[in-house]
Amino acid sequence: MSSPILTLNAGSSSLKFALYDQGRQQLRGLVERIHEAPSLSLHEEAAETEGFTVEGTGHAAVAHALLDWLESYVGQASLAAVGHRVVHGGRTHDRAQRVDDALLSELDELVPLAPLHQPQALAIIRQIHEHWPSLPQVACFDTAFHRTQPWLNRCYALPRQLTDEGIQRYGFHGLSYAHVARQLPDLLGDRARGRVLVAHLGHGCSLCAIRDGQSLATSMGFTALDGLMMGRRAGSLDPGVLLYLLQSKGWSGEQLERMLYHDSGLYGVSGGISDDMRDLLESQQSPAQEAVALFVRRAVREAGALIALLGGLDALIFTAGIGEKAPAVRRAICAELDWLGIELDDTANAHHAQRLDTGRGPRICVVKADEEAEILGSVNECLDIADD
Repeated sequence: MSSPILTLNAGSSSLKFALYDQGRQQLRGLVERIHEAPSLSLHEEAAETEGFTVEGTGHAAVAHALLDWLESYVGQASLAAVGHRVVHGGRTHDRAQRVDDALLSELDELVPLAPLHQPQALAIIRQIHEHWPSLPQVACFDTAFHRTQPWLNRCYALPRQLTDEGIQRYGFHGLSYAHVARQLPDLLGDRARGRVLVAHLGHGCSLCAIRDGQSLATSMGFTALDGLMMGRRAGSLDPGVLLYLLQSKGWSGEQLERMLYHDSGLYGVSGGISDDMRDLLESQQSPAQEAVALFVRRAVREAGALIALLGGLDALIFTAGIGEKAPAVRRAICAELDWLGIELDDTANAHHAQRLDTGRGPRICVVKADEEAEILGSVNECLDIADD
């Protein structure tokens, strides 16, 4: 193995990673239960996890253990670089950037806008820099893909001063959407530059309207709380609800944050049955079925708004965990969008085919999410630029 590139994708309680050598994936895995008892699992059946031990818990400790373990896996070769998914890049970053102290300070200021992901990624970056100071690190921003959106699609109807201070729609899941956008020419042919709606449906969910391969508008806004109903996040919510809870119920900011990030969405509507779509689809309990039905309805409602901005629909793309693996959800969403001429092939849908339409109306496809591949491309591009 030569000098491989490692990609790290930090979730709130997990860390996904992939190791690439000369552009080819060598290893891919996941560390789960980071805050309790971290455990490593690998996609490659032949690979062994022996020797992976974590001293303590938390993302920084896990990242340190992972790099130590990878040193033994790659032998004498040292890493060429590490690329990180960083959820929030603010107003200025429209592409990946090599990490330095100035960038870290800037990203620290964005932690309140992405509290489930930003601090974890930054803790990992600092841990790696402390122990491997000469190892290049690159921050790849989820917000960067959406920097092509016109001002009208990014602006809230708030006082101008607040907008100028940065309170605007940023959008997220950008690495996932960028990966999908790269697949569109092969998937859609001439339609690739047309009116495409991508549904990133996982534990976090959003929609993105793409035209000419670029982001036109997206359902998430200032934070990752906006838009679709999610695993534990409510999505779009009348701000008057929050004022009521603050002023009439005496809720604290911490209570609101807990409700918005942890106690709502599929989990909240189902009455705590589960935040996992698989569990809810299997359940016969009414609250579980209602949670699924509301998830579909909210997706359709948000889709309608973005399709209106697109001026119609040439293709609908599903990606991420629910989008890739829940045919019942795909079928329900397509059924409520049949007024667009959408025709779903039930057999193809049941068998998780890549193309799901009947050949009439808008194209319907599934694209496997691969944020790690997008991070890899961004790292290579960033380092090439830095070397010029």
